[in-house]
Amino acid sequence: MNHALSQVLVLLAEDGEEMGSKRTTKHVWWITLGLSGAIGCASGPGSMQYDYKDAPAVSNYEAASQPADIAELAPPVQLASHDTSPDDIEPPELIPTSVLTTKVDSSNNFEPHPEFSVAELPVIPKLPTDSDGGLSLDTLQKMALDNNPTIRQSSASALAAADYQYQVGRSANPYVGYSGNQIADGQTDQHLVSISRQFVTANKLSLNQNVLGHAVQAQRWDVESQRYRVMTDVRLAFIDALVAQRRLELIEEFRRVLAQGVDLANKRFEAREASQSDPLQAEIQLNEVEILKQQASINWEAAWQRMAATVGIPNLQRQPLVGKLDPDAGELEWENIYTNLLGSSPELRASYARVNQARANMSRQEVQAIPNIQAQLQAGQDYATRSGMIQVNVGGAIPVFNDNSGNISAAYREYCRATHDVKRVEMSLKSRLAQVSNEYDSAMVAVKQYEEKILPKAKQTLDLAEQAYSAGEFAFLQVLIVRRTYFDANLRYIVALGNLAQAHAKIDGLLLTGGLDQPTDFQGGAALRGETFSQQ
Repeated sequence: MNHALSQVLVLLAEDGEEMGSKRTTKHVWWITLGLSGAIGCASGPGSMQYDYKDAPAVSNYEAASQPADIAELAPPVQLASHDTSPDDIEPPELIPTSVLTTKVDSSNNFEPHPEFSVAELPVIPKLPTDSDGGLSLDTLQKMALDNNPTIRQSSASALAAADYQYQVGRSANPYVGYSGNQIADGQTDQHLVSISRQFVTANKLSLNQNVLGHAVQAQRWDVESQRYRVMTDVRLAFIDALVAQRRLELIEEFRRVLAQGVDLANKRFEAREASQSDPLQAEIQLNEVEILKQQASINWEAAWQRMAATVGIPNLQRQPLVGKLDPDAGELEWENIYTNLLGSSPELRASYARVNQARANMSRQEVQAIPNIQAQLQAGQDYATRSGMIQVNVGGAIPVFNDNSGNISAAYREYCRATHDVKRVEMSLKSRLAQVSNEYDSAMVAVKQYEEKILPKAKQTLDLAEQAYSAGEFAFLQVLIVRRTYFDANLRYIVALGNLAQAHAKIDGLLLTGGLDQPTDFQGGAALRGETFSQQ
C-alpha cells in the first residue's frame, strides 16, 4: 500500500509541472481525488456480519474436541522469575494463532465464524420420561446443557473475545476533509480537498490479533470447563436426590415391617402371651420411623430443588428418578488418573493458552515504539493563479521520550504470572484429587464391608430374632434392637453408595464443580487497537 501511494505521488508531481490550463488542472484534480480515495479505502475495515436474533441453542456448541479425548500431555511450561529483567531473556517468537473457523461461501470468500453461539432465553421444555417410567441422569444433563445460565454466560464471553480479536486487527479509517482559504477575498480563494490515513508499521495489527487469538482459545477452554462443572454438578445433585429417594423407599419398607410387628405384638398381648409393653414399644418404634419418613421426604424435596436449579429449570416437574448408585469401578490407580488429568483438564489447557497470550503480548509490546506513518494528500484549485494545488504531508512520532519500556517490562511480569498459574492449576488438581481419592477409597471400604459382611449378618440375625420371638424364645425388646440394627445398617449402606458415586462423579468430571458459580469472564477488549494508533 505504501508503494502504491508513492507511485501515485510521483505521477502527480510529474503532471503538476505541465499544468497550464484550467482543463488540465481539473483533470488532474479529479484523478488525484479518485486515486487517493481508492488508496485510502482499499485496506479499510472489513465487514463481519453477525445475526444475533436467531442464535442456535447452546447444546449445538462444539468449541473444541472433548478434552477426555486428548491422550498426550500438554507441553511443560518453564517457570519465569519476575526478578529477572526482560532484557536478559530472548524475545519470544510470534506464535501464529487461528482460533476462528473459516467457512467458504459460493464466491470462495473466507469469512470468520465462531464455532458456537449464545442461545436465546431458556424455555421450560416438556419433561421427557424414560421408557421405564422415570427420569434418568442422561436426560437431566442434556436439559442442563440447554438451560444452565452459566454456560450461556461463558459462551457469550468467548464470543466477545472473538469479536475483540477481529476488531484489534482493523486498519485505520481514512480521513477526508475540506479547507478553504481567502474565501472572502474575491478571485483569490483557494479550495483544497484532503485525504489522510495512518499506516501501521511492524505488523502491529497482526500481532494484536495473535494476542487476542490466544485469549479466545483460553476462553473456549473456559467454556468447556464450565460445561464439565455443570455436568458434574447435575450428576452430584442427581445422586443426592436418588439417595434421598432410596432412603424414602427403604423407610417405607421398614415402616410396613414395623406395622406388621405392631399387629403381632397386639395379638400376642390379647392372647396373654406378652406384656402390654410389647405393643407400646412397637408403636414407639413405628412413630420414630414415621418421623424419619417425613424428614427423608423433606430431604428429597430439597435435593430435587437443588438439582432443578443446577439444570436451569427451577420448577422442574417431580417424578421418580431411575439410575443406580453403585458405579462400575473398583480400585483406581491414582497416579494414572493424575497423569490423565494433566493431559485432559480444560482448566489446565486454558492456563496454557494464557501463557501463550502473555508471550504474544511481549512480542507485541516490543514493536510498539516503532513509529507509524501518517500520510496526507491535498489537492485543489488556486483561483488567484488559475492553477491546481497538490500538497503532501508525511510524518511519524519519534520515540524520544516514550520507548514503551514500562509496558514491555509489565508484559514480562504478566508472562511470569501466567507460567506460575500453570503450576498453580497443576497443584490444585493434585490437591483436589487427593481429597477425592480419600472420599472414594473410604466409601469403597465401607461399601465392601456392608455388602460382604454387615448386611448379610444383619439380615440373618433379623430372621433368627423374628423366628425366636414367634416361638416365645426371645424378648420383644431384643427384637426391636435387632430390627433397628438391620434398618440402620441399610441406611448407612445407601449413604456409603452415595458417597462412592459422588466421588466417582467428580473423577469423571475432571474435578470440576461449581455449575452455578460465576464463570470466568473475558478480561480485555480492543485496547490494543487504541494503543496501536496512539504512540504518544
